[in-house]
Amino acid sequence: MRISEKTRKTSETNIKVSLNIDGKGKSNIKTGIGFFDHMLILFSRHGLFDLEVECEGDLYIDGHHTVEDIGITMGIAFKEALGDKVGIVRYANTFTPMDECLSLVVLDLGGRPYLALDAQYPRETVGDFDTELVEEFFRGFVNNCGINLHVKMLSSGNTHHMIEAIFKGFGRALDTATKIDERIQGVMSTKGVI
Repeated sequence: MRISEKTRKTSETNIKVSLNIDGKGKSNIKTGIGFFDHMLILFSRHGLFDLEVECEGDLYIDGHHTVEDIGITMGIAFKEALGDKVGIVRYANTFTPMDECLSLVVLDLGGRPYLALDAQYPRETVGDFDTELVEEFFRGFVNNCGINLHVKMLSSGNTHHMIEAIFKGFGRALDTATKIDERIQGVMSTKGVI
């Protein structure tokens, strides 16, 4: 089974992540930031990952350490759960609409971290969530899982809808890329490793 449990404890955050890549989209998310909880629940549901995230963070400062460190811990959990990546599809892309908004998410699980996120949000916050933290979450995830991730908002609008389209799209693309294809012998690379 492709599962992982990871903890991360610093002077700023105390995080526990439990993951089953081959789940059914069940989640239990408690980050202390309501909008961020909502986004991780959507990610889990649309990616069909079983995901539990618990975090006690220094929210009296702001949400930065909480969001970034959850991205780091989730990235580590996904990397561990994927193991040697034998048989995975590796690449995926998905267009995801959310009312007037449309996101494009393209990724490669090839082990080389890179993030390109092209989104300009009309508002600086949604609830208690700073919109600039979207990039911090994905940077932490990408760098610790080894994902090449490109995200582009093709149609913008309501800030909540934009971010929701991104997180749903990321879940959907990651679900596709992590699928096992029985036709693939070894890993999807001419190098023999990814």
